[in-house]
Amino acid sequence: MTTPGSHEPGSNPKAGGRLLVVATPLGNLGDLTDRIKKELTACDLIACEDTRVTIGLLKHIGISKPMIAYHEHNEKEVAIELAEKISAGQVVALITDAGTPGISDPGFRVTRECRRRKLTVTPLPGPCAIIALLSASGLPTNAFRFVGFLPPKSAARRRFLEQSLQGDETIVLHESCHRMADFADEMLEILGPARVVCVGRELTKLHETIRTAPLGELVPLLKAGSMKGEFTVAIAPADFVL
Repeated sequence: MTTPGSHEPGSNPKAGGRLLVVATPLGNLGDLTDRIKKELTACDLIACEDTRVTIGLLKHIGISKPMIAYHEHNEKEVAIELAEKISAGQVVALITDAGTPGISDPGFRVTRECRRRKLTVTPLPGPCAIIALLSASGLPTNAFRFVGFLPPKSAARRRFLEQSLQGDETIVLHESCHRMADFADEMLEILGPARVVCVGRELTKLHETIRTAPLGELVPLLKAGSMKGEFTVAIAPADFVL
């Protein structure tokens, strides 16, 4: 008797089937690698967060492929469906709207299901907002902690910041443009004006801005500029001096 996600002893998935975890541009389509273009051209199916976004990407490289929606609302069910297709020998490319699948984006469940079934999972590396910001931030990267998106409520964000007062590693997170101004004020109030923070907005896009400074300098600069777009934030360790 088998359980979901297992195989009969001695049985093997059909040769050739695999999951491609495909990193796609954050904004600048020039960041799409030749390897990724080649693999997308050859794959059987693309699982994507939003078919409308992916159609634009495929048009850019001049191909058309069957697509299936794979997002936070249907991940659990579609992950099993995709694993079955891979078991049958298909090559499935997993894509999110921007960046690397599974990093604050859908992807964990299907990669886990493939690992459970001992299917081949191949990462096609490329853009990732947190790594892009860290690489240009000037903050320590020997140890960092990625926390995704913080809770939308101010009280929860404040608790997080209070717990980070004496942190000895860089903390990286995403924040909504609708909350960024409030979050900047909360960081200044709780972490203090001397704490060094890097904020990246619209990374790789036309209006990209990356600012690293003590919060006492950084917060007024942020508020004087545009608060639209995608934000990634890196908070330096408590004893870091720029």
